[in-house]
Amino acid sequence: MSKAAKKIRDKWRLKEWYNVFTPSYFGDKNVSNIPSEDPKKLIGRVVETTLYDITADFSHQSTKLYFLITSTAGNRAETILKSHEYSTDYLRSLVRRGSTRIDGIFTGQTPDKYLVRVYVIAFSHGRVQGSQEHAIRRVMGKVVAEKTQGLTYSQLCHEMVLGKMGSDVYNEAKKVSPLRHVGVRKSKLLSVPLRAAETEAPVAEADAEVLMVAATPDAE
Repeated sequence: MSKAAKKIRDKWRLKEWYNVFTPSYFGDKNVSNIPSEDPKKLIGRVVETTLYDITADFSHQSTKLYFLITSTAGNRAETILKSHEYSTDYLRSLVRRGSTRIDGIFTGQTPDKYLVRVYVIAFSHGRVQGSQEHAIRRVMGKVVAEKTQGLTYSQLCHEMVLGKMGSDVYNEAKKVSPLRHVGVRKSKLLSVPLRAAETEAPVAEADAEVLMVAATPDAE
């Protein structure tokens, strides 16, 4: 056996398995298991899963969630929501001929100082005029501003991902024009408050490794 093979085997022998849990606002679910020789090396890594893996609701399988590992305790890794997005297939399925797609991108800071970028999308039943499109986008911005200014980051995540924010936009924007779908197609955490940054991994788009791992069932 070559020396290289022995080194690889020995390296794996040193690794331990860590259970990655979602934050409490997503049910404190064990969504993956990751091997690592040093728990500090887990900090800053990103785990991808789906909302379906958390809720077991089949209608949620098209929502991807990305959780950033911020700390470890024993063999448990804690996370915060780094971003979420519609799957490409689902977004494509929403497109209809003769319908107008309206996008709005907004940035806001929560009272607990988390800076978030929110991507809202709407699809009309038929073609809309430019003035209507601008009016719907203004409604999007108004609702997002109210939410980011009035909710903590955990509450905001819940409303963005589970549809409450999209529903609130829909209820107001449908007065401008009939709409077929409204939702938050994507969100992105841009920065965390200074006090949290001491214990949470830095949020960056390029440096965090995304781990394509399957969700693990809860132990009962």
